[in-house]
Amino acid sequence: MENIFAPIKSAWRVVDIRKKLIATFLLLLVYRLGVYVPIPGMDRSVLAGLVGQQGGLFGFMNIIGGGAFENASIFAMSITPYINASIIIQLLTVAIPALERMQKEGEEGRKKLAQWVRYGAVILGFLQATFMYIGFGNAIARPSILSYLTITFSLTAGTAFIMWLGEQINEYGIGNGISLIIFVNIISRGPYAFNTLYNIIKMYAADGRLAVGALIVLAIVLVFVAVVVFVVFVTQAERRIPVQYAKRVVGRKMYGGQSTHIPMKVNLAGVLPVIFASSILAFIPTIIGLVAPNTTSKFLISLRDFSGNPLYMLVMALLVIFFTFFYTMMSFNPVEVANNIRKNGGFIPGIRPGKPTSDYITKVLNRITWFGAFFLAIITVLPSVLELITGIRMGFGGTSLLIMVGVALETAKQIESQLMMRHYKGFLE
Repeated sequence: MENIFAPIKSAWRVVDIRKKLIATFLLLLVYRLGVYVPIPGMDRSVLAGLVGQQGGLFGFMNIIGGGAFENASIFAMSITPYINASIIIQLLTVAIPALERMQKEGEEGRKKLAQWVRYGAVILGFLQATFMYIGFGNAIARPSILSYLTITFSLTAGTAFIMWLGEQINEYGIGNGISLIIFVNIISRGPYAFNTLYNIIKMYAADGRLAVGALIVLAIVLVFVAVVVFVVFVTQAERRIPVQYAKRVVGRKMYGGQSTHIPMKVNLAGVLPVIFASSILAFIPTIIGLVAPNTTSKFLISLRDFSGNPLYMLVMALLVIFFTFFYTMMSFNPVEVANNIRKNGGFIPGIRPGKPTSDYITKVLNRITWFGAFFLAIITVLPSVLELITGIRMGFGGTSLLIMVGVALETAKQIESQLMMRHYKGFLE
């Protein structure tokens, strides 16, 4: 136990790291307080009912926002406009050569792209706030031009403020600010999960079957722990392709001759494919629920109640697999990697430089991407499958687990790097 907490004690002893940890905690506390600041003129009970009845996109926004949506808070949209703007800019950098060149310009180019992401987040936030105002008619006490301006500006300002908090954490704290905000929001839903487990035991105890209820709760906890361990294992896993550099003489010195490797993450796409798939599948039922809540059309009802049935899980899994390959192929270019290896006088043992090298890297990338895609698909639909089989709401989703594990590991690595710079033992030994 002493060895487990030793790195934490070492980090706290370092003045610079201690200041960063305190700054991170205070900034996250400011965010959590803002979750309970209400929007003027909106009925909290209506939004809470939308989360409970429809789930889908509303439930996802509520989890990402740490309950801000059901509280009708100024942070109700959370950081989703910023995430969407980041994804759009990232996709455009691949499609538009000018943006790709800007990204490769270095720090100045990245600053320009970051500024565009901020502007895009504000624009998307305002559009999303307008959509919320139009769709949530019952939640607005007195619809008018003044209420429209008040609510949309409050929601847009809330998103802009969250974006600013994330940047302050990046500058003065430790870890990625936006990721840590989402991480804290997901963790904040923990008491609701414990309350669900308690209600299960209470329900079975009332029928005189306390042991059965305890076994069910134990099984849920074991599944949760097993999934977390699996997520950690795959998140950390990577395929290393060996690269050998030939010796060369420059003047009187000899360079090269060393061996290295190309690290290829098994889950290179991260959680983005799950977010894309969830957003697409949640969009249609959400629109139907807002525009035609009392529809009698069987077709519209089947689309509205699409979430949770076996066909929904199958479509979700297929979309996750598709977006995993799509994002991986966009973010990793085997031809460019092969050219860089050849320019630096390197080669993969047993593989000729040039096209054979790029073909080999593509082959390896496809294999590990298939594994990563199936991993994401299984983690995404597993809670829904268990809920369908047992009839018990799990209280956690695959997206939430992936975000929590990824952010926790990344933050631990950053603290470890800070400690290694000061000759302390790190977290990830």
